[in-house]
Amino acid sequence: MKNRIRVLRAEKNMTQGDLADAVGVSRQTINAIEKEKFDPSLPTAFRIAGLFDLPIEAVFHYDPNQG
Repeated sequence: MKNRIRVLRAEKNMTQGDLADAVGVSRQTINAIEKEKFDPSLPTAFRIAGLFDLPIEAVFHYDPNQG
């Protein structure tokens, strides 16, 4: 699933570790989500979107053509 996490995180001067701690996952999970190698659970996706004060659709985008 495509996402804007890396850009949003950079705008808030957050590291992957900072974001991981804030949403309750590992830094490796954030890295995998950013690289679009792992899709987060729905609760995690909502926590990430909420942290950036955005609707989930503004952070994540499903691409049916992506593996």
